[in-house]
Amino acid sequence: MHQFIDRRANPKGKSHGNRQRFLRRARENIKERVDRSVRDRSIQDGDGVPTDGEKVTIPSRGLQEPRFFHGSGGNRKHVLPGNKDFVVGDAIPKPQGGSGQGGRKASEEGDGEDEFSFTLTRDEYLEILFDGLELPDLVEKSTVETETIGTRRAGLTTAGTPNNLNLVRTMRNSLGRRIALRRPSAQAEKDLLAEIDMLEALPSRSAAQVELLEQLQARLDGLQRKRKVVGYIDPIDLRFDTHVPEKIRKSRAVVFCLMDVSGSMQEREKDLGKRFFLLLHLFLSRCYEQTELVFIRHTHVAEEVDEETFFYARETGGTIVSTALDKMREVIAERFPAEEWNIYGAQVSDGENFGNDSARCKKLLLEDLLPVCQYYAYMEIVEESAETLLNDTEAGDDLWQNYRLVKAQAPHFEMQRVAHAAHIYPIFREFFLPRLRGGQNA
Repeated sequence: MHQFIDRRANPKGKSHGNRQRFLRRARENIKERVDRSVRDRSIQDGDGVPTDGEKVTIPSRGLQEPRFFHGSGGNRKHVLPGNKDFVVGDAIPKPQGGSGQGGRKASEEGDGEDEFSFTLTRDEYLEILFDGLELPDLVEKSTVETETIGTRRAGLTTAGTPNNLNLVRTMRNSLGRRIALRRPSAQAEKDLLAEIDMLEALPSRSAAQVELLEQLQARLDGLQRKRKVVGYIDPIDLRFDTHVPEKIRKSRAVVFCLMDVSGSMQEREKDLGKRFFLLLHLFLSRCYEQTELVFIRHTHVAEEVDEETFFYARETGGTIVSTALDKMREVIAERFPAEEWNIYGAQVSDGENFGNDSARCKKLLLEDLLPVCQYYAYMEIVEESAETLLNDTEAGDDLWQNYRLVKAQAPHFEMQRVAHAAHIYPIFREFFLPRLRGGQNA
């Protein structure tokens, strides 16, 4: 059975292996704290992720590693030594007060549980945040060859730099050569020296012992000479790793971010929309290398903008949602042919639209966009007081009703509603959980 030992240096002097075991053991509690952190963090906090680490506090219960211990078995009654107040059968009253929850004040319940605090690094935070998520139905289409920054191993050579020395192959060659040339072992030399020392320590030696001593000395000289001639490691044993530049064939994906910034979208609605797209941006930049992002903002007109403008520009106007879909179709035709790119769409709106434009949105999606898209997600922001809409998918304005018809015909189209910041992350996870063909969650 193979055994793999991680000999990488621990980062910043910490025990990396022990830290990872602890994170796996406490992952459920940490995941709950990270989810709460996403909901509570302000949109003004940059990308919404801590740069210096996220402080996490979890109960100490469950952090102890499992262990075996001897069971007592059966019923036993005993009195501890030093007892002067109790006899067998007395009930000991529960102590008043307790450890509380990590604070200095006593607990009213009489018991409590200590808490344990530590800090997650940014990478650990993002790994837990996006654990188990992926772009649905990402497939290999017409791929491109891109040279990676790193290199890959390409066999062994007999010459190279010390940094590339392959120690395992070098020692294997050394052992084979020493066995083939019958190089005496250090133990054989040690045993021979012990026999010689024993004979030399005799106060008087017979003729046979003198002759044996001379033979042993001659054997020792030959053994030492052979050990010098057949070295432990010879230049012929050395093997070095070789590395060559590597070209990797990778599938490309483009994600279109469509956001309504019209007059009906107030500050609260825009804040929720930005939270969703910030999560999407973080997810794509961390988990996928060959992914393009296209940002489209729309009022009664739509325009492709850069990231800064998309998240922070302030403008208002009327609402015609189909202009964003028209712009998406236009950009796909110009720069992202469907036979070469995996195309995804993510749209956020408050559901309000002008006139009969919602019917045109349905037509654009069914006839032009969804046939070339791998997946399309629509998130509608409703009023905080409209709790009934969150639970009733059949109720809604004209845009929602037309999108319901789209969903019935296109299994790779998904739609959800949100009303509070706490809804964003659960909906985001639901959008990007692994899916089987046909749109069902895996």
